[in-house]
Amino acid sequence: MPLLENVIFATDFTSASTNAGLYASGLSKRLGTNLVVAHGFALIQAALEVEMDKPLHSQQRANLQFDLAAVAKTLDSGLGVAEPVLLDGDPRRVIPLFAQTKNVSVIVLGTHGRGAVDRHIFGSTAEAIIQHSKGLTLTVGTKVKTLQSRTWDLRRILYATDCSQETAHGASSAVAWADAFESELDVLNIIHPKQVSHPEQLHLVEQHFYGAVDSVIPNLPGQRYSPRTFVRTGEFVDEIVSHIREREIDLLVIGLRHGHDGIQNHSSGAFSIIIEAECPVLTVALCSNAVVMPARGAA
Repeated sequence: MPLLENVIFATDFTSASTNAGLYASGLSKRLGTNLVVAHGFALIQAALEVEMDKPLHSQQRANLQFDLAAVAKTLDSGLGVAEPVLLDGDPRRVIPLFAQTKNVSVIVLGTHGRGAVDRHIFGSTAEAIIQHSKGLTLTVGTKVKTLQSRTWDLRRILYATDCSQETAHGASSAVAWADAFESELDVLNIIHPKQVSHPEQLHLVEQHFYGAVDSVIPNLPGQRYSPRTFVRTGEFVDEIVSHIREREIDLLVIGLRHGHDGIQNHSSGAFSIIIEAECPVLTVALCSNAVVMPARGAA
């Protein structure tokens, strides 16, 4: 399983990106990786005409390059200097494609947290990047506290699963991140009230889940801890958000099918969790490889 080499911070120069940039920088420094600050854009008509007729950069491109370089200068990289990269095209497509050209990477981005109606009408860049990503995406929602230190320390990680194939593939990443950051790991299964009709049935479901954890969470060489398992009954988003708050979770990990929400039987979806979560959310595409971080305590 490959080592993480690149942290790609996708910025749109808005306030929603500011905190995500701090987490991207903190992660890069904590793990000693390269940090790329990327922005995808489309030329406006006037700029397009300038670049078609002359071998010159348009003012739009020059302005974006200046702004991108300015953002990169404010962020520390695990290798010293953050690299600004300006990408031509719709960011919803070019950011995931760019990540595929780099060695093992995680995309870090912020979200405006628009409501469902706004996302339906205008679309969500963050949501589309997550859906098109074939690897790991770390999303920082509007309810996540501003990162105060220059490095990111994870004390407790939550891995949410329904023990389905669609979500189980995120287990290796959850364990790898917990191992690298020497974090505690919670494993949570949410049961919808309609799935159980009496206490005995709930008990059977709980026992099944506890037994399934051993098959979902891999035993990696040198693993020094046992995950703490939880079973909660209720609405999926509400229970995860409550668990994050009650257990002071620093990172939520969930597995997704490529291009779709992989959490079965919960129509509200992963993006609703991202918007409500008080910690960053790591989504793992079904087609991605589990990422093993550098040695424990790397800084």
